[in-house]
Amino acid sequence: MTHSNCLRRLFAISTCLLLMVGPLAAQKGFEAEPVNFAKRNLGGPRLGVTYIPESALLDELEANDLGPLLSQFGWHFEYQIAPDAGGPAFVVQLIPMVTGVEYGKLIPHGTLAMGIRLPNGFEFGLGPNLLVTPDSLHTSLVMGIGKTFNYSGVNLPINLVFATNPDGARLSFVFGYSIDRISKSRRPSGR
Repeated sequence: MTHSNCLRRLFAISTCLLLMVGPLAAQKGFEAEPVNFAKRNLGGPRLGVTYIPESALLDELEANDLGPLLSQFGWHFEYQIAPDAGGPAFVVQLIPMVTGVEYGKLIPHGTLAMGIRLPNGFEFGLGPNLLVTPDSLHTSLVMGIGKTFNYSGVNLPINLVFATNPDGARLSFVFGYSIDRISKSRRPSGR
């Protein structure tokens, strides 16, 4: 089957699915109660260490007198929406950091991650990362997993982060703290 035939079939299937959505949406279902959400601002400092295995990225860093192990310092901006009744929280995070201070350098990088935090504190997310080295810009895909421990309103997140791109991978261990700042909101009931 040719590429154009595959695209035609995909287009035909997508069109059929879209045409079925209208009748499904028009069917009368049960009316759900409004859901109350809590918005949380969980910003706070982040510290960590990154390991860079043998790669073109490591070669570039070593050419600038940096090694395969780098410190991380930064701030974590997090916006979280969680249903009051329980369930997973939906999280958007912006994490600007600097690395390389132990080598007398400041190498900035930042990550925008979107993910989910389960009620037991287990979390995972995914997003883009931008690393600014002395010689170039590197973009990568970042995947993180971790757990947030809560002690009387103080959150202690511990995360393992993997970043990958064609120039090389990075593995980071990041931790920090934040203090819950909660505001309540109500989803409109539609009435």
